[in-house]
This record gives sequence, C-alpha cells and structure tokens, in this order.
Amino acid sequence: MNAYADIILPIPLPRLFTYAIPEEMAGLVVPGSRVVVSFGKKKYYSGIVYQTHDNKPEEYEVKPITSVVDPHPVVTQQQLQFWDWIAEYYVCSVGEVYKAALPSGLKLESESRIIYNAHFETEESLSEKEYAIIDFLAAKKVCSVQDMTQAIPEFNILPVLKQLIDKKAVFINEEMKEGYKPRSEKFYTLSMACRDESELAKWFDKLERAPRQQESLMSFLTQVGGLGKAMMGTSISRTELLKNPAIQPAAWLELINKGIIEQSSQEVSRLTNTAQEVVEASSLSDIQSTALESIHASFGQQNITLLHGVTSSGKTEIYIHLINHYLEQGKQVLYLLPEIALTTQITTRLRKHFGNRLGIYHSKFSDAERVEVWNNLLQDKGFEVILGVRSSIFLPFKSLGLIIVDEEHENSFKQFDPAPRYHARDAAMVLAKQHGAKVLLGTATPSMESYFNARNGRYGLVELHARHEGMLMPRILPVDTKEARRKKQMKSIFSPQLVSDMREAISKGEQVILFQNRRGFAPFVECGQCAWVPKCKHCDVSMTYHKNQNMLVCHYCSYAYALPDTCHACGSPALETKGYGTEKIEEEVRLEFPEARVARMDLDTAKSKKAFEKIIGDFENHRLDILIGTQMVSKGLDFDNVSVVGILNADNMLNYPDFRAFERSFQLLAQVSGRAGRKNKQGLVILQTSDPSHPVIQDVITNNFISHYEQQLNERQIYKYPPFYRLINLSVKHKDAVVNRKAAIMLGNQLRAIFGDRILGPQEPPINRIATYFIQRIILKIEKKGSPAKVKNLLMEVIHSINARPEFRQVIIQVDVDPF
Repeated sequence: MNAYADIILPIPLPRLFTYAIPEEMAGLVVPGSRVVVSFGKKKYYSGIVYQTHDNKPEEYEVKPITSVVDPHPVVTQQQLQFWDWIAEYYVCSVGEVYKAALPSGLKLESESRIIYNAHFETEESLSEKEYAIIDFLAAKKVCSVQDMTQAIPEFNILPVLKQLIDKKAVFINEEMKEGYKPRSEKFYTLSMACRDESELAKWFDKLERAPRQQESLMSFLTQVGGLGKAMMGTSISRTELLKNPAIQPAAWLELINKGIIEQSSQEVSRLTNTAQEVVEASSLSDIQSTALESIHASFGQQNITLLHGVTSSGKTEIYIHLINHYLEQGKQVLYLLPEIALTTQITTRLRKHFGNRLGIYHSKFSDAERVEVWNNLLQDKGFEVILGVRSSIFLPFKSLGLIIVDEEHENSFKQFDPAPRYHARDAAMVLAKQHGAKVLLGTATPSMESYFNARNGRYGLVELHARHEGMLMPRILPVDTKEARRKKQMKSIFSPQLVSDMREAISKGEQVILFQNRRGFAPFVECGQCAWVPKCKHCDVSMTYHKNQNMLVCHYCSYAYALPDTCHACGSPALETKGYGTEKIEEEVRLEFPEARVARMDLDTAKSKKAFEKIIGDFENHRLDILIGTQMVSKGLDFDNVSVVGILNADNMLNYPDFRAFERSFQLLAQVSGRAGRKNKQGLVILQTSDPSHPVIQDVITNNFISHYEQQLNERQIYKYPPFYRLINLSVKHKDAVVNRKAAIMLGNQLRAIFGDRILGPQEPPINRIATYFIQRIILKIEKKGSPAKVKNLLMEVIHSINARPEFRQVIIQVDVDPF
C-alpha cells in the first residue's frame, strides 16, 4: 500500500509537496481526490492528489494528510494530464492551473479569523487606529480580515493588527472555509396517516369550520396531480406550492401542525432544469449542406477544421447539425464562445434543440452553479453539450467528441492575468487530442495563424462566401471626419450622414447599433489653462471620466475618486473632457433623438448575467431603437431588425503599438459591420474615419479578407512574427523603477548571450506602471522549428538565477507564451 502522496496546492510553487497517508485513510487517498493538508506554520489548504507512491522525501519533514474531503475524486486522470501540459507549455506551476481550473467552491483554504480578547488589559496607551479595530471587534467578537478591511477602509489594518496581536489584544485563528454548499428546499407530501380515503374525508369534514385550510388542502391535491398521486406520496416543492394564490401561508402552516401535511428538506439543483419541448434542427440550405458535408469529409482527414464563413452565412445552424451528429454517437460536445454576452442569444437557440442536455458554464454564473455543472459532468448526470467561455476547457469531460471554437479569432480566448496565461483555442486543440475528439474553428475573420495553417494543410478548410438565404452583405459607406470637421459639417460626434441615416431607420421602425470601443464618458480630463491631466496614482495612465458617477476611474487597477472642482496644478476651474466613450455617446444620442429608446452595453451597464440578458432581450424584442456598445456588440449577436450600424471612430485601434493592430482592426470592423442587414434587406454601415484610404479601411469596405491576409502575412514574414515565429513575452515588475530597470537589463543580457538577436528589449511598454509596479518588457522570438521545451528550460534557468540575487528577490518576472 502506498504511504505517500504528492499534493497539488493552489499556490504558485514550482514543485509538488509530499504528504504521508495515515493508515485510516489508505484507499481513500487516490489521484484526483481532494485532501486537506497543512502548509507552513498555520495555513491549511485543500489540495488535489497528483499521485501516490512509497518514496519518502529526504529534504524535508513529511507532514500527514489532515483529512479526505470527498469519497470520490473530483478531478479525472485526463484532467491531471491536461493540467501538466498547460503548466509546461505556458510556463507556470500546476498549482496555478489548479487554482484557475476548479470553481472556487471546490477549493478550501484557511481564512484568518480575528478574535477579540475580552480580558485584555494594558498600561500602554493605544493609538486611534488600534482603538478603531478594538471597538469594531468588541461588537463583532470574531470576524475575518477581509470583513474588517471592508468595514474600516480608512487605513491599512494589517500593520495595526500585527501590533494588537503582539500586545495580545486580539488572537488570530485559522479555520477552513468551505466553499460550495448544496442548496436545499422544503418539499410537502400528504402524511402517511391521511393516505387513507376515509381518514382524509374525516379531515375535510373537520376543516369545514376553517375554509382557508380546506381550500389550501384542496389546492395542494390538485397541484400534485390529483387524489391518486397524493395517496402515492407525490411531493411538491415550496417554490411550486407558493405559485398557487389559493395557498394561504398561515392556513398551510396549520395543515402541517395538524399532521395532515408532512414537510421535508431535499437537495435541489441551482441549474435550470424545467422540462421543455425540444424541436428538431431546421433544414439546411444547399450551401450549408455542402459545407456540413465538407466538414465531415475534412474530419476524415484532419482533426482540426477551419470554417471561414462571412457574417450571417448560417454557421450556427451548421454547428447545431454537427452537434446532433456527435450526440447520436454518444459523445459530449464543448461549444466555446469568447464573450459571456454571446451565450445569452445562443443559449436560447441551443436550448430549443437540446433542452436539459445543455449546460452553461461561465463567470457570470454563481460559483455554486458552476460547481453543480462540474459535478453533473463528473457524475454523468445529463449534460452532453456544454456552452461556455474559455474556463470551460477545464471541465471534467468523460467522452468528448467535438469542440466548436466560435469566433476563433477573438482575443478574449486569451487569459492574461493571473497565470496560467493560456489561449483557450490552442489549449482546446490539445484537450481534443487527449480525448480523440475533433475541433471546428468558426469565424468570419480568421486569425492569421489559423488561416495560415488551413492554407498550408495543417487544418482542413471549409469556406462560406455567401450570406444565408441570399441576403446581401451590408453596404459600407466611409465618412471622412477630418474633411467634415475642416468644412465645419460635424458639430458633434456624429457626421450629418450618420444622423440622417439613423433618423430614417428609426422612422421606419428599424434599429441602429452604434459602436465605440471605449467605455466611460471621456478617456481623460484636461485643464484648459495649464494642460494638467489627472493620472492614476498607482498606474502611469490618465483617469477615465464616468459622468453617471461623477468619478475619475482607472481602467487598469480600478482606483477611483470624485472629479475635482479645480485643477490640482494651477487651481483653475477650467477642466474639460477630451474624447468620447460610450457614456458620452449615449448622452449625445438622447439629445439628438429624444423620442428614441436608447440603451448602452458595456462593462459598466452589463455587470451581471441578468443585466446582459435584459439589454439583449430588450433589443431583440424591439423595445429599444438604438444600442450603443463596445466590442461586446461586435461578436456574433444576431438581431433581425438592425438596418444601420455606425462605427464612430474606426481609427481607434489602427494606431495602437502592436504588430496585431491592423489584424485586430480589420476583424473588429468587419464583425461590427456584419451586424447590419442580417434579415430581409441590405444593411448600411457608416464608417467614420480620418483616413478612408487606409489599406485596412479599404479591405473592410470591400470585404476583402484575402487582400488583408496576404498583406499582413508578407509583413509578418519580413519582421519575424507569428505565424512564422513563436513569441514569448517577459514582463519584469518591481515597485522601484531603478531596481526594475537593473533587473531587466541583466535578464536581457543573459538571455541575449544564449538566444542572440532573437531577444528584443528590455523596453518600457506604452503604459509602464500598473498597480504601483513599474514594468519592463523583453520579447523572445523563436523559429517554429525550435524546441519549445528546451527554450523554456533555458529561460527558467536564467529567471531563477536573476531572482536568486538578493537585490532582485522581490522582482516579479512573468512569462507569457504566445502573447498579445
């Protein structure tokens, strides 16, 4: 019997730690199971068993496993192998993958609890800050550090707390914090004594003097399906019972007290589980049928196929038929989307065809709901199709047959912070390979890498060049804003052309989408006298003005404060907003179109699942005329009645210092344009730009993806960028700019000694300080034929040698594989 277990802990450690398996736990500690272990002096974590063995570590004293959390593993062997690949490829620890992969409800960790010492006496005088904490604790007796921080935000409580612990005024205790708790609900049945018709008749006679109780009992019998079912013990939940207005709560309580009705608690799912009629998928057009046949044929030769179909070419309907094909084979399907906003519309379409076989998994769901989806898949309880965002790749699939990556070009599939900095599209391909599954990449604007791989035979390629049912592609009309302003034709954000077309559309009962990829009211505020611009005190970036809250907000670290009345530099009250975001556009639209029904969809207005659904539902059901939004409105949303799309500043992304700037601009502009004229008539896109002759703008106007692709491919080859080279981005961070620069120079020099001119930098990024940390960047370019594993090993050796130096121990060096 194995005596030791290697445990994965949810902390960024470069290695696993070994714990002893107590005799009473033998047989319970198996790979994938959760166990509680102590780490350090007082911390407790739930870890995942990676493997068991008989090899006792020599370098440290082995602690025993404290307890086993579950009778069965919560992580499968295939998932552990997948975690290993993620950690190796994206250069992070398996513990960081574990932290990202499991819903928080399945992770236990000790939470510091502060306990008030009622017997504390001292001759020393306490400071005001110490008294503030003592007074708070005297009322609460026990609370967490987090609760205390929220209750006393005026100062940093941790150093003050340390002083009080040293004085024995308070105690600290570590307790395990349980995450997930099953939901329970009350259920009601007819009591055993009353499941006799004569006994029940007696009670009805007795209740003649209590007509409300009699009526409530009669209503209950009807709700459970009649007397026969009630006699068989059929139960009804409290939720369902209270939907009946005839049930009087006070009368119902009397029925329970008299022993006529029995009450019990049962565990219930938080997930939508209502029975609904499932309809067959719609028939495909000839073009769609041909595309589906081509995908099947491609899967016979390749494991990965790219479906390149113009906007509104009917890709989703093809996906539905493809999903059916794999479900008939008893396989599971993962349908990945880049944005939570998209799941609202597509959930409705998929639920119609797959009913309760469909599970949804994303961060706008509560953690408890995500735990239930996880357990449903782990225990084979019914979900066969999972619709979700990037974190869905970590779910415990048992028989995965197909992964659909919709809008595969989208940058939202990339996780930036914290580690693991994985790309869900690329990781999905490895996941599929582990399961022997197929991958379909779908998009109207493929990424350079995916189209390059498809053109070169690594992936299959299926193309749809026509819109569904012969609909015309939208007419894209460029408006030269530079020229319009020179001629004094533009008095506001909107060109006369856009205002005119919006007015005409609204008068016909049609809808309008306005796109600006910047939220808030204004990107920055400036003093009209001395040109002072408020900047974040934690980041090297100007503060964005949010008028609704009258706040200046940093979009990098969320630091915020009220808009000052006067300039902090010269005292002048002449503060002016510069530029415009979605909030200002909304204000201007309401002034220009006072009769129109207007809504805004960005991170500020759509913070919750319900907020998303309400905005999209209102627009879909024509309760809104104009929808203003950021890139949320660009991604695959399908609205029948949109005839005009206004792109207010097409130049926004073109000037961004990034080798993907032109690629991303083309994708975003083409996707936004595709929201126009999706049913019945040709749509119109008004594209406002200061440079209508720009090659990217011209390719968007003519919908010429091939021209855009070939131009970009040529430049990528010349300057050694993907798809011809792999990139690894190193971010060097420290709170002292001098220390950070020294560490970055040393790191760059050591890497250059190994990799030569493949190293670029160090250099400061456009925003060189975020959340108090100064940043330096180093880019490593590696030929495709190079060994990724060897490169990463050399890289980590150099990073460890830098961090081993006493002056650089606090320097953070982050590795981002396949960045941007």
